[in-house]
Amino acid sequence: MKSLMLFFVLVDLMALFVTLSATTSNNEQFLNMDDETQETISLRGTSRFLAQKNARVVMTCDKYPRVCHAKGSPGRDCCKKKCVNVLTDRLNCGKCGKKCKYSEICCKGACVNPRSNKKHCGSCGNKCKKGNVCVYGMCSYA
Repeated sequence: MKSLMLFFVLVDLMALFVTLSATTSNNEQFLNMDDETQETISLRGTSRFLAQKNARVVMTCDKYPRVCHAKGSPGRDCCKKKCVNVLTDRLNCGKCGKKCKYSEICCKGACVNPRSNKKHCGSCGNKCKKGNVCVYGMCSYA
């Protein structure tokens, strides 16, 4: 029974500590913008991250082409301010703005129908053996 009461007292103290550490004296923060001017920003209802004046700079590939060469980039080419791979992107197949039809995919920069193309049967690079036909995306279907 004593251990249960001690547990609840500890839980109440932790909740009180978290509440007190999250609040500021007046829920306001003074930012020193210049030596001459100070601005008051209320933090009630917003996080401190959102209250900051410095907006994040968005680096688009039209202004910074090297963004597309970074690790984790979807592709090395820049089309409409987005990094894409023109060898595999259906909306920019082979060059920016060249769209593949609904039933086609982009393989090595060319729009192909994977349901009937012998060199790209079912997916890019899946070549059917000699004498086989690609039907419904499968070699030698029947």
